Amino acid sequence: MKKNLITIIILLSILLGLVSSASGKPISTVSMASQADQQSSDKVVARVYYTSQEQLNQLASRYDILSVDQEQQIAYILLTMSELVALQHAGYRVDIDEAKTSLLTQPHITLPGQGTDSIPGFPCYRTVEETYASMLQIAIDHPNLAEWYAIGQSWDKSMAGGPSGYDINVLHLTNQDFDVEGGKPTFFLMAEIHAREYATAEMAARFAEYLVNNYGMDPDITWLLDYFQVYIVPMTNPDGRKFAEAGDWWRKNTDSDDGCSDPNNWGTDLNRNYGFHWGGAGSSPYACDETYRGSSANSEPETQSIEKLILSIFLDQRGEGDTDPAPLDTTGMLITLHSYGPLVLWPWGWTAMHAPNAAQLQTLGKRMAYFNHYNPQQSYNLYATTGTTDDWSYGTLGIASYTFEMAGQFFQPCSNFETTDVPDNLQALRYAFKSARLPYMNPTGPETLSLEVTPALVNGGELILLTATANDTRYGGSGEPTQNIVAARYSIDEPSWIVGATYPMTASDGTFDGKVEGIQAIIDTAGWVPGQHTIFVESQDANNNWGVASAIFININETGKIIHLPYISK
Repeated sequence: MKKNLITIIILLSILLGLVSSASGKPISTVSMASQADQQSSDKVVARVYYTSQEQLNQLASRYDILSVDQEQQIAYILLTMSELVALQHAGYRVDIDEAKTSLLTQPHITLPGQGTDSIPGFPCYRTVEETYASMLQIAIDHPNLAEWYAIGQSWDKSMAGGPSGYDINVLHLTNQDFDVEGGKPTFFLMAEIHAREYATAEMAARFAEYLVNNYGMDPDITWLLDYFQVYIVPMTNPDGRKFAEAGDWWRKNTDSDDGCSDPNNWGTDLNRNYGFHWGGAGSSPYACDETYRGSSANSEPETQSIEKLILSIFLDQRGEGDTDPAPLDTTGMLITLHSYGPLVLWPWGWTAMHAPNAAQLQTLGKRMAYFNHYNPQQSYNLYATTGTTDDWSYGTLGIASYTFEMAGQFFQPCSNFETTDVPDNLQALRYAFKSARLPYMNPTGPETLSLEVTPALVNGGELILLTATANDTRYGGSGEPTQNIVAARYSIDEPSWIVGATYPMTASDGTFDGKVEGIQAIIDTAGWVPGQHTIFVESQDANNNWGVASAIFININETGKIIHLPYISK
């Protein structure tokens, strides 16, 4: 039946396309279709052609834009039949994308040998229950590193007498036995605010596992969890996610009491519900629309949970005005994972005006995009949005805030996810975590790579040669400026900002005069306490920017017996 309906829609769109102009009348004249007309559960993916940013912003205010081809000026939009007809009557050229539409009704088929608790056909993605169980197990297995706890409730759980719903949970990772004077810099990662975006929740869970599995083995991960902390919310919208696990392209939460009478279109778009410039461009006041912003700012329990947590773990470091910059030494950063992209986005989304920290946001955004190979840009340059997570967190607190639009489909095939999405984004998130102490300063400096100690097998009291490469050109392909390296330093067992004492390194060729420099230092290990030690290395460019720190392990044995091969930093 649905296949026949789609065929009718295709024929109808062709006939209407013959008489419709390409002028693209304002969407205000489109609306037009009553809410009753919008309540059809049979939808198609359409190519809607726009001619200006204003038209795209109008489309984003009412419709579920899946992706945008900015070069061809095509918005791929999920539409009902009445919405498709209304857009064509308004003068838009609208073509049905049959290949993408077919994905709407593609059944989820359990693969041979796949467990019954997994998402049929997608064994790489854990369900809500599996994700929660995995994160709880991390806390059980690593009690000194991890805690898993509820920060609030989903809409269903908060409503008495309805479906059972879920808690909104966070995984807090840090070495709880390790105190840092003044507090630990914070990185916040959240995912799955839109229910259908399978890859995002799994990516957040994989990053958590990557951190705990490499603690004590990878020196950078080890010092990050000693001196920094990360909060990970893998499932921001678990109620909606259960609909999506059944194969529905569900986007919103499951709020059913705001005036939409069609159960297929219930819910609030949680990424239009935050209380910063709420209710403006890129969001809809109509409860059945996919971009419905909620009855008021911060009206949804899921949004309330996230806002409350963020306000409790970050300082307010920015003024009240939209043009007030956060200071350069602002600490803390946030990333919210979405699909699909590929994009790295930063504020503002509510206006074309640059955020007051735009230069710094761009620099870090381009560096993260170097690792995941996404397109870095201001959020508004995609299309206008209001009430979003990253605009709220930057606008309210001044912390460096980003959206990753990852993967190539909502239900990204596992082969693509495993071979591309995971490895690329693990490295991008690792760099983000490293940058969380000074996100507006450290990314402007050179990166220190390929740390090594010689001899590789160290006895107590020996001299060792520490070598590395200071590189200010690694991200030069993104158009960011590059400078010569002018200095490098190392510290022992504590990073420079903690120990306060550092030791200079020299250029391997005798002179700091290049944008890429080999650096070195001779270190005397006499008197070192037996056991594992960490050497931290940083490098500086001609603009006095110090980059993020890198580290390497070295073990000392007082008997002269070798007990460890150092990890080689990449």
